[in-house]
Amino acid sequence: MTEPSLDGVSGPHGGQPVTTAGADLDEARAAVVLVHGRGASPHSVLGMAEEFGTDHVAYLAPAAAQNTWYPRSFMEPLAENQPWLDSALEAVGALVDDAAAAVGAERVALLGFSQGACLSSEFVARNARRYGGLIAFSGGLIGPEGTPREYDGSLDGTPVFLGCSDVDPHIPLERVHETRDVLDDLGADVDERIYEGMGHTVNRDELGAAKGVVTSLESER
Repeated sequence: MTEPSLDGVSGPHGGQPVTTAGADLDEARAAVVLVHGRGASPHSVLGMAEEFGTDHVAYLAPAAAQNTWYPRSFMEPLAENQPWLDSALEAVGALVDDAAAAVGAERVALLGFSQGACLSSEFVARNARRYGGLIAFSGGLIGPEGTPREYDGSLDGTPVFLGCSDVDPHIPLERVHETRDVLDDLGADVDERIYEGMGHTVNRDELGAAKGVVTSLESER
């Protein structure tokens, strides 16, 4: 049986545990890599998987060292978050590779909240190909204003859901729009939804949109 692992990852997140739920990866039709937020744990995002009602999807949730993927704001200069950021991107990549080897990259989705949404978005942009989906709750691409967004590859129609409040205290609305535009330029099929006055959380409409992405991957090949 395939056991997802971060043992080969370098830096702070190397060897961190991976919590799984749902179908065994070797028997799954699809997989979702779930990335928790700052100060949270894998269980905080795995709880969302219970909302999806799937039978044939494997869920893989890595744990960040010290419960944070990188120490500073995602809007800080990239160097200020190293070596944590590179290690975090490597950790996500290791699980995506494990999942893709089992079910195919086009049936692997990434889901993250807050810091996890930022990390998932940045990973997908830096490693553009056809994925099963990207679901980013309250997050956006990493780096200060004016960061060059010179990413290679094509997302080739990958469905992307971006959900955020218009007054999120951690995520500037302009960064959500920038993320939308960058991923659209890379060929993603982007569904951006901005919620008036919501705050830094996930609402039922967002969970419904995420369920649509995930369940669409579960269908028979």
